[in-house]
Amino acid sequence: MGLNDEVGVKDFEHQPMNMKNPRQGGFRATYFIFVMMGLDNIGFVANMASMVLYFLFIMHFDLSGSATTTTNFLGTAFLLTVVGGFISDSYMTHLNTCILFGSIQILGYVLLIIQSHYHKLQPEPCGESTCVHGTKALLFYASIWLVALGGGGIRGSVPTLGADQFDDKDPEERRLIATFFNWFLLCITIGASIGVTFVVYVSSHVGWDKGFSISMSCAFVGLVCLALGKSFYRVRVPGESPLLRVLQVLVVTVKNRKVDVPNSDELYELRQRKSLSNAELIPHTNQFRLLDKAAVLPKGMEARKWSVCSVTQVEEVKILTRMMPILISTIFMNTCLAQLQTFSVQQGTIMNTLIGRLNVPPASIPVIPLVFMSLLIPVYEFAFVPILRKITGHPNGITHLQRVGVGLVLSAISMGIAGIIEVKRKHEFVHHNYRISLFWLGFHYAIFGIADMFTFVGLLEFFYKEAPPGMRSLSTSFSWLSLSIGFFLSTVFVELINLVTGKLSKSKTGWLAGRDMDKNHLERFYWFLAVLSILNFANYVFWAKWYKYKTDVPIDEEMLLRSSQAGSVDQSLSASTLSFITKNQAAPMNQEQEDQKKNVV
Repeated sequence: MGLNDEVGVKDFEHQPMNMKNPRQGGFRATYFIFVMMGLDNIGFVANMASMVLYFLFIMHFDLSGSATTTTNFLGTAFLLTVVGGFISDSYMTHLNTCILFGSIQILGYVLLIIQSHYHKLQPEPCGESTCVHGTKALLFYASIWLVALGGGGIRGSVPTLGADQFDDKDPEERRLIATFFNWFLLCITIGASIGVTFVVYVSSHVGWDKGFSISMSCAFVGLVCLALGKSFYRVRVPGESPLLRVLQVLVVTVKNRKVDVPNSDELYELRQRKSLSNAELIPHTNQFRLLDKAAVLPKGMEARKWSVCSVTQVEEVKILTRMMPILISTIFMNTCLAQLQTFSVQQGTIMNTLIGRLNVPPASIPVIPLVFMSLLIPVYEFAFVPILRKITGHPNGITHLQRVGVGLVLSAISMGIAGIIEVKRKHEFVHHNYRISLFWLGFHYAIFGIADMFTFVGLLEFFYKEAPPGMRSLSTSFSWLSLSIGFFLSTVFVELINLVTGKLSKSKTGWLAGRDMDKNHLERFYWFLAVLSILNFANYVFWAKWYKYKTDVPIDEEMLLRSSQAGSVDQSLSASTLSFITKNQAAPMNQEQEDQKKNVV
């Protein structure tokens, strides 16, 4: 059905971007982003690794209290990435959103510096689960939540700002998006490596205020570097709120719940040229047919907002709905990651931390997976991907979802090994009064680091490429949202495991209760997580097979790549082949078309 009013025009004028200025975009623009994320993560990841010790020794929480406070802090930080993504899609450019939340993060660091510097602003030991009360509690929670808000907002908008420097309608630039996310992770990893070695050492041996001061300084310099690249960025103009567009579809679906869904060619869609100048039509799909009720315009009714939605708008909601099982299936991996940020660091405090005469801070042990990642990311980009590309014909070597699946398997292996290491640590200390080296923890840290390399980048690229153009910041923030829910779920697991095992055990104490790790059963908790990780992977495989990739790409890259390798693509693409490709841009393929595509390949 056509449009004959201006309402639809406003609906679809979202996020135009200038692609014609040769000075803007490309990897030159992303260098500023890489520097910013490297510097920002020096402090952010150092705090992820060491904050549990700050809570334990300075704020005087007990073992489980410091662990759950840490996971709540990190969970909130990653949850707030959704806020950053929402604001940058709807109200501010990605660059301005980063600057706003970067300023908030710096304010939080200032408050942390003040409280960690003045002993009068810190609580005294009290022997309870938490000793922070009154004004000290207000200052404490204000500081960590401002850091969480600022850090989360930055991470909700920066990945999209970087990926937007490449035109996903251009086959060559489209492939570079995957490369960008690999180098993006490498810069995060390099910054994190500096943070968990140098900054953590300063915090543990010189002073927490000095460590927070370094974190604040790095964040400030990084923010300045990001702002200096303004003239080089391709910047999207914020458009209509993506959450509002989703809400409109849901509301109209409910209003039209008694309406029968007609054939797809009778559903409402925008077709005027000026309406499409800044938007992409998304072909109709047969999944979630219930939502098609929102695209039914009753006869005699005028097309207005909240009375009808276009097919493209409905398909946007379908895309987000298809993504949800993938997002949910990756949450548990981040619950496992939370243990490396809490209990594994606490394990390190009662292990041998000496290397010769050098005393290694326990919170620096995450440098092991970070070093692995720093070495393996270039290997993955320059060796692994080209080899797999020749085997699979896929531009990125393997699909986004296959990459995520590899990470989920490795995370389960990591938890199993973590339980074995804890058994060894406890046996050597209890029976031989011998503290094994801190670097025994490096085995499961290293494996988890490789898992994170596969899963995190796979998720970022998956959510960016599959999302509608106007929802990409919100969508990429889902990768961080998975981290957030995983950390919150860790808090629930710790409390629940303590409650259940405390009632079932003869001693009436939970696996993770108390302050003495030699008397609890952390190894059982690790093995419990390993078993659940295996079950979660089976669940993920089901949803990954069920998922249907978006079909509205300009050119079938996999087809062209395979044809090029077979020596069949130069000037030999026939008119019928080009017609076939063009046709598949406008509509999803049926089985006959898929068979025809295979024959062309």
